[in-house]
Amino acid sequence: MTTLNIHNIETAPKESKNLLEASNKSYGMIPGLHGVLASSPQLLEAYQTLHQLFTESSFNNDELTVVWQTINVEHECHYCVPAHTAIAAAMKVDSAISDALRNGTSMPTEKLQALHEFTLKVTRNRGNVTQDDLNTFYAAGYEEKQVLEVILGLSQKVISNYTNRIANTPVDAPFKKYAWSKNDVVS
Repeated sequence: MTTLNIHNIETAPKESKNLLEASNKSYGMIPGLHGVLASSPQLLEAYQTLHQLFTESSFNNDELTVVWQTINVEHECHYCVPAHTAIAAAMKVDSAISDALRNGTSMPTEKLQALHEFTLKVTRNRGNVTQDDLNTFYAAGYEEKQVLEVILGLSQKVISNYTNRIANTPVDAPFKKYAWSKNDVVS
């Protein structure tokens, strides 16, 4: 098991202090992930910027959650699955969506299912999707813009999922009630 430092505002490199202050202001705390990322001010800034850009994409809250959690579950991120379950609840996403993503069951709508399946293909195949994959995604009501926005969401999640796996970031107290493990998935 590996661990990396989890910084607070006092211990963080000078260049990360303002970024951690922004995290504290936004979330009322410094998430453990942000504390780990603070060792590299550039990575923390990249993560925060990608997060903001992805939340400003054309996806609604349900769709943002589908992209985030599809990737989190696929990467088996012990930290991000509970964190994004809490975030989805705060964003008023139907718990049926979160439950389906956490448990590997079907989405409540065909459109969300198509987004989930396309996101999985992009993630699993490292971007190697077929024209048929794209056509299926488009037939569900999505466009080229959303293809690229899935890549934006994946970029954000690669930073967090990989960092949390390497750092073994402890799940923050507000997210613990949403703890998740691949072993918990109902077959």
